Amino acid sequence: MFRNIPEDEALATVHDAWKLGVRYFDTAPLYGSGLSELRMGEALSQYPRDEYVLSTKVGRIMLDEMEDPATRDFGEKGGLFEHGLKNKILNDYSADATLRSIEDSLKRLKTDRLDIVWIHDPAQDFYGDSWLEQFNVARTGAFRALTRLREEGVIKAWGLGVNRVEPCELTLALDEPKPDAFLLAGRYSLLDHKRALQRLMPEALEHNVDIVIGGPYSSGVLAGGEHFEYQKASPAIHEQVARIQAVAAQFNVDVKAAALQFALANPAVAAVIPGSSRPGRMAEDLAALKTTIPVAFWEEMRRQGLVAENAPLPVR
Repeated sequence: MFRNIPEDEALATVHDAWKLGVRYFDTAPLYGSGLSELRMGEALSQYPRDEYVLSTKVGRIMLDEMEDPATRDFGEKGGLFEHGLKNKILNDYSADATLRSIEDSLKRLKTDRLDIVWIHDPAQDFYGDSWLEQFNVARTGAFRALTRLREEGVIKAWGLGVNRVEPCELTLALDEPKPDAFLLAGRYSLLDHKRALQRLMPEALEHNVDIVIGGPYSSGVLAGGEHFEYQKASPAIHEQVARIQAVAAQFNVDVKAAALQFALANPAVAAVIPGSSRPGRMAEDLAALKTTIPVAFWEEMRRQGLVAENAPLPVR
């Protein structure tokens, strides 16, 4: 996303994850204009298909026409995937486009089936004031197409893959067949979780809709990086991170461990996708999950207002 990753490094990262026991892999046509799916398909082609869960996304079609990646309009997420392929991207959440997107993804992924399909980004951060128009196209198009595929047994589950809570809340309020899960990126982390706790998390539990957390490191800033929300982090964000780091240092806690364990402590959360761009990172993540964090750390985080009063904490 933020650098030009050589193909051998990308493939090695997937193989490293497999060796460590990871069996859920997520990708999307948008990631590098199909490049992520091509590489994921190549890496996973040597493993038995029945031994892993695979998800990708719909809502964008990769065309044969080329374009300058720098000219793409990604709303608040400008500059994403400049190092990917140059295929032109067409936003389309209709039923026909959904089926075409799945067909194209199956070819790139070198597989005959998908387990989970996420409807990608019908939300404010990509579409601004017109996001409800895009959401409604998805509601009457992709929602119903994926529900039909689920009923036919073609896919096992579907949901939204978004960076905002509002599309998820709106979906749960519809008097229509419910999704199975939401992939929520960036909205349930140490830096940003209060909004999700207000309605989405309890309502997801009530409707038996799982939450998969993406971006537990908030685009990397919680893991020593410079990005938040896919852009350079602001001074205010760096100040908040510094406060978390100070508490972590006081109790000899790895911030990555705290970030992962915090996300998984909520009973609505079924899984977390930290994202790995290099071999070795997955081993760090798995070690972070097993790290013992003292209760006193979480008490201090709460005392300083760094975690919400109503946030479930990973304490026994």
